[in-house]
Amino acid sequence: MGGKQSVDTSKDSRLPYPSECLPHRKMAMQVTNKHFVTGNPIQGPFEPELETVVFGTGCFWGTEKGFWRLPGVYSTAVGYISGTTKNPSYEMVCSGSTGHNEVVQVVYDPKVIAFTDLLRMFWESHDPTQGMGQGNDRGTQYRSGIYATTQEQLMLATHSKAVYQAALRKVKAGLGPDSSITTELKHPAPEFFYAEDYHQQYLSKPGSRPYCSAMPTGVSLPPFADWTPEGMEDKAPVLPEEYWKKHAPKPGCVIKERNEQIKWPSAL
Repeated sequence: MGGKQSVDTSKDSRLPYPSECLPHRKMAMQVTNKHFVTGNPIQGPFEPELETVVFGTGCFWGTEKGFWRLPGVYSTAVGYISGTTKNPSYEMVCSGSTGHNEVVQVVYDPKVIAFTDLLRMFWESHDPTQGMGQGNDRGTQYRSGIYATTQEQLMLATHSKAVYQAALRKVKAGLGPDSSITTELKHPAPEFFYAEDYHQQYLSKPGSRPYCSAMPTGVSLPPFADWTPEGMEDKAPVLPEEYWKKHAPKPGCVIKERNEQIKWPSAL
């Protein structure tokens, strides 16, 4: 976060082996179970009609704000995932010696917003070709990732990755070393560990430092009609193209935008 880098620069480019990781912390992180913006709980169990997914796009401050502003998102929380050390602290994760990624847990109502809408936000809000880092933030904790909680999410994420890869190579040749997407896809999602309370909804809190390292490519995810997986026609996006024309991610957008959740369709 904020460009902080590991002392051991070799840990910025590769995940540590389990034998290299720091020992577990005994205590889970204590957090306020109320979203600073939506007012909803950030810890489960959640109502059965809600679904959960975890995304990593680099700095989790900006990632979280981008997702909590989406209509239909019930709550968000920042934390750590896909590592070895249990109950890690921010300092431990930033050392590069836990294997975790800085991520955002997104809890959403699929009746209001589709998972395919979340995928569009994910792909278009950062540069998924940057490997172990994003923008000014370098290190394994800033890698791109989708951590699915259902097989359906995994299938849609996998298909969207393939079509976004093709779109990047067609429109933005030269991104990253060879324009290859380096996003980590995992299902079932590994255990999610909540980050410290002061990181939760950080950019909405008084006195916060306006920072986000995300680097949107400007390339849109192709229309769902062009890549619909067989038998998943009912998973089409809910948000129309008019919405994205007004609210698509742009460089620095989460810093400039208001904290309140976008109201749709009144926002159009």
